[in-house]
Amino acid sequence: MADEPDLDDGPAVPPVPAFDEDVAQPAPDDAGGTPEAGEGTLGPDAGPDAAPERGQEPDEREEDDRGYDDLRRVHQLVNNNFYGGVDASGAAFGFGAVSSTGLAPGTIEHEETDRALRFYVPPQPCFDEALGRLREDALVVLTGQDNCGRGAGSLALLREILGEKARLHSLSPANALAELAESRDLKPGQGYVILDYVGELRPEAVQAYEIGRLSEELGRKGSYLVITAGDTVRRRLALRAHCVPWQTPDLEELFEHCRGKLPHTGLDPDIEKELLERVGEQRRPADVVEAAVALSREGVETALDTLRDRHRERVQDWFRKRPAADDLLPLAALAFLEGIPERTFEKECAAFAAHVRNWEQSGETPVAEPDGSTGVRLSRAVADQSRARWRERAVELVTTEFRLGPSRDAGRSERCLVFTSPRIRELVIAELHDLYGYELWYPLRQWLGELALLGDLDTRTEVARGVALLARHALVEVDETMLKVWSEGLTSQRVTAALTLQFMCDVEHLAPQALYIALSWTDNSGPGRAVTAAMALTGRLGSLYRLKALNGLWFLTQRGERIAFSARRSLVLLLQTAEHDPERVLFILRYVRTVIAKAAPRSRERSIALRTAVQLLETVRLEAPEPVTAALLRTVPDSARHLGSLWADVLHSGNRSRAVGALCRTLAQLRDDPFVTGAVRELGEAMRNAMSVRQWTALCHHLSIALNHPDHAIPGTRRLAQVLIGSLHGRPPADSRRSTASLIPTPPFTSSQGGRSK
Repeated sequence: MADEPDLDDGPAVPPVPAFDEDVAQPAPDDAGGTPEAGEGTLGPDAGPDAAPERGQEPDEREEDDRGYDDLRRVHQLVNNNFYGGVDASGAAFGFGAVSSTGLAPGTIEHEETDRALRFYVPPQPCFDEALGRLREDALVVLTGQDNCGRGAGSLALLREILGEKARLHSLSPANALAELAESRDLKPGQGYVILDYVGELRPEAVQAYEIGRLSEELGRKGSYLVITAGDTVRRRLALRAHCVPWQTPDLEELFEHCRGKLPHTGLDPDIEKELLERVGEQRRPADVVEAAVALSREGVETALDTLRDRHRERVQDWFRKRPAADDLLPLAALAFLEGIPERTFEKECAAFAAHVRNWEQSGETPVAEPDGSTGVRLSRAVADQSRARWRERAVELVTTEFRLGPSRDAGRSERCLVFTSPRIRELVIAELHDLYGYELWYPLRQWLGELALLGDLDTRTEVARGVALLARHALVEVDETMLKVWSEGLTSQRVTAALTLQFMCDVEHLAPQALYIALSWTDNSGPGRAVTAAMALTGRLGSLYRLKALNGLWFLTQRGERIAFSARRSLVLLLQTAEHDPERVLFILRYVRTVIAKAAPRSRERSIALRTAVQLLETVRLEAPEPVTAALLRTVPDSARHLGSLWADVLHSGNRSRAVGALCRTLAQLRDDPFVTGAVRELGEAMRNAMSVRQWTALCHHLSIALNHPDHAIPGTRRLAQVLIGSLHGRPPADSRRSTASLIPTPPFTSSQGGRSK
């Protein structure tokens, strides 16, 4: 797979010498050149982003630490909601959202393609035109509106040319097309897609010559590339000759095609007529397929409900009544603050009304209904029972429910205002964007900016979610008036911007845009935006675009100390949030191994790589104060091999003492688990195979000393250390006066005689 770096295990090494042989500690290849990860010292190679005044660094670092504490809390809530027993109704945001086929870069499995094309009907004549272009140039660009079926069309085109058994791959939407022809990503006889291509990050445009060269290289290898993009790509001269405008298929034909593939019974003619009328009103092929499946499984009423979109009808009916401003403002506020405690919502809603009042007093047009017939009534009597009136004003749109507060362990909940369906929130924002202009959106943006700066974490998380929903309809406005401002602001604003980009990944066509924005902040955009980019490349964004996120973060580790520190924190957070995704865990570990292997000895790059690796080995889980490495050894097959290689590299550097401490803490955490012995044995063998005799003997010496610390001097820990050390290939002969394993003594004392027990 193009985005999976890997390296082979190191060669086997000769057996460890007997105890009476000379045991000299080898000089580490990075000794003296690797400051501790928490240091703020700036060396001569700190880069252009280094702060000119050293006195500013502690304040900036302290601010960044608060930002990462916020991110950790949000990610922790996500992990608890989706992998624990906590009610997911209070989830901060959904990493659990299922990605469409091909959205995440990597190999597209045959089963995924089969599922995406199960009910596929080729739209004509654009399908045949695109197929002809693809056969001729090995490259075609499908342009058109979002949700018109371009993604499924790209897979169908490749299958038509390469056959059903062909290997299909998805490439990152931020790939530079000019570099693809020279890269190793393109293999012979393969099919490639780039979904929702966003353009080049570099200022120079892709030239027609480079595109022609890419087409020739694809043709030479017998491979094909299909790109999907918005209509604006057709205006790019370099790609215009390869563009085919895409259309949706005939939706009634699609509906009948789906019915033919699904179990069905006869329909009353009037019902069938209504179904076909509703089908003709749709815009998205996916909605028609959903209705056909609902008809087959659940009956006519469910299929009609799917096509009628009752939520949309309710929202549109509410706005058709031209609500007065004192009804409009709370609903607009709730669209960006759903689910927070009611008392907090009322306070923030009053602040929003104050922004509107200030805007009106400036002499501009007041906020009112679309026809301007009613003004804003901002003052009401205390006895007006505003909470009771809310249920009357927004019937079937808004309700109340009790949700657990931030300190969930206390078991206390508060009443919160929520929409009756998650879809209603999106539809309300869409109607606000379509019906109201500057008179509403100017004070609304001012209010959102204030919340991003001063709101608590729960409030800012909901603001980020709402702004991400707004980006579905006004991406340029969101980017220019909010994200660009917040990304170089204070910590609270930068966290809000980072969370907004992660929320945007829940929508297919916005995920590539979120990646593009984050990567554009990594270079030549100032240290504040670079730190925000590092924050954004965690979570959902880092999960979806693994290689791009890791490359972006690794680039940031080469910059000034403040930015590099943030990038390392983000890499740690990526590993913490990947704990329940074994494939992503192994990808991260392989990536770090590869970077270390490729760095020249004693180079700055190797020093940075080792510094990062030791932080990964030291990190603790999001849900509990225990090493991530211990959890991975328990639950992720093959993690021992990669962790062993990383430990071997770090132990032979200036970070040796920290690496030994991390190893001891891992063994101490695993000491009571009888099922982890095999993984610890594999870890020891991986470390042994990556180290020389002298290095391994030095490790045994340091480990035996570290295990005398009260935190680790426990029989279970020593017993596991014996497994780590004593189960190696190529042990010394039996008649040696002392084996390596004897360097880890196992005195027969109980846990009460030394150290803490759990």
